Amino acid sequence: MQLFVKNLLFTILVPGTVAVYIPLIITHGTGITPSLPLLVIGILLLVTGATTYLWTLWDFASFGRGTPLPIDAPRKLVVRGLYRYTRNPMYMGVIMLILGWVGVFADGWLLVYALGVMVAVHLFVVGYEEPRLKKLFGQEYETYRAAVGRWLPHIR
Repeated sequence: MQLFVKNLLFTILVPGTVAVYIPLIITHGTGITPSLPLLVIGILLLVTGATTYLWTLWDFASFGRGTPLPIDAPRKLVVRGLYRYTRNPMYMGVIMLILGWVGVFADGWLLVYALGVMVAVHLFVVGYEEPRLKKLFGQEYETYRAAVGRWLPHIR
């Protein structure tokens, strides 16, 4: 139960802020009426992003026995589920959520925000997360890193 509460709080505070609260503040909850195809793409991205995030959160908690918070990271390297295809599906889910809002609100400032989040996440992953994972999991992480792409799946 404690792990569930920690994951819930993290989700509300971090991805909730980045992928829901800030986009709604940027758009003031309104925007221009998007075309039907853009609206449909936006909704699909919102659903896919939320599903991706929740699936990876489940894997962190159930298999890794931790949270996405770096100070309470999983105790085991999570290489199952979506992590078999990309090393960062949780971040991809959050970015898909932001891009979904871009479609729903048809707001150019949200697109600028999404690009800024992408750059910040990439720098965080390369500068902090990957070196930390290498230190925590050693050769297991190196083997995983060689087999699975950072953002996109390796084509075999």
